[in-house]
Amino acid sequence: MKYLLVTLGLIMSVHASVADITIPTQQHEQTPAYAKWGALAVKETKQKYPDANIVDYLHIGSETKDDTTIEKFKLWLKDDQHEFGVIIHITFTTKTDNIIKIDFQETDR
Repeated sequence: MKYLLVTLGLIMSVHASVADITIPTQQHEQTPAYAKWGALAVKETKQKYPDANIVDYLHIGSETKDDTTIEKFKLWLKDDQHEFGVIIHITFTTKTDNIIKIDFQETDR
């Protein structure tokens, strides 16, 4: 009986010690500034190529000139017949985010 009480006491003290441990959580990464444009690139690509699956996504970069910005993306698509890339340029007014145009260019690389 004495050993049982000692064992129960040890188990309870270990349990209490474990309960006091704080496990740090991962910090949330900030959403990149181009994320909303990437979502738009994906949406527009799905509309333009409804029979293809998007299998890869790359933000190439952005370019600001005067009062406009161009966000550049490359999406890799696959349909029943082949795989191909699509370069998307989204041009918009920098201050207002009003879309000026969206250009698509297919590529085999």
